[in-house]
Amino acid sequence: MEYRSMPYPIIDSHCHLDFPKFNRDREETILRARKAGIVGMVNSGISLKGNRISLELAETNEDIHATLGLSPDIGREGTDEEINDILAQIEANAEKAVGIGEAGLDFQDCKTEEERKRQTAAFEKVIELAKDLDKPLIVHARLAEAEVLKLIKDVDMVIYHCYSGSVETMREIVDMGYYISLATLVCFSEHHQTLAEAVPLENLLLETDSPFLSPRKGRNEPAFIVDSVPVIAQLKDMEPAEIAKSTTENARRVFNM
Repeated sequence: MEYRSMPYPIIDSHCHLDFPKFNRDREETILRARKAGIVGMVNSGISLKGNRISLELAETNEDIHATLGLSPDIGREGTDEEINDILAQIEANAEKAVGIGEAGLDFQDCKTEEERKRQTAAFEKVIELAKDLDKPLIVHARLAEAEVLKLIKDVDMVIYHCYSGSVETMREIVDMGYYISLATLVCFSEHHQTLAEAVPLENLLLETDSPFLSPRKGRNEPAFIVDSVPVIAQLKDMEPAEIAKSTTENARRVFNM
């Protein structure tokens, strides 16, 4: 498999190196990312165990930065005890993290109004934490982009991770000064290419969301963020170096790296 290297530094603003799919070659994956020109990886925890591993990865790798979250699935299905344990973990370790999340709403799997209410209640607790801790909030919003926007209006810094909503809602998000993170889906999804064209460069972050959404065959990984840059550059009629530079500067600013 070819691992293309970029002549400019890039940050993968959202990945899940803590996931079991990286258990057999996690260190090699990190080395491949560095070789490809990735100068930073934001590893997003979504559970008690995932948050712990994210912190460990950040502690042992200068170029990996942890965010601490609570997945919408846990918000919907988790016990009160499980949710409260994660919230306590986030609060106790926030100083070691560059952001809070991912957390949010995922209405794709919510079958009942009760599940939506439960998921929303858990998300609201994470929102309050992000505000109290003065940290950026990384939101997961699937089929719930506008609903999330109503809940987060008092948060200073918000990143819509793996944004897949409408162009209209995206414009509302950037009008509030928030950020849109586009995943490597942009390499093969017409809808995400439309979003890439429309989003202002100063509000754009790039992510792989690895191990998901690979632009190549098989598992995604941070090194593959290099595939997004020329695609977005062509859509915006800009030089790839300009896309890489701006999105990397945006990530450094958002996460205070």
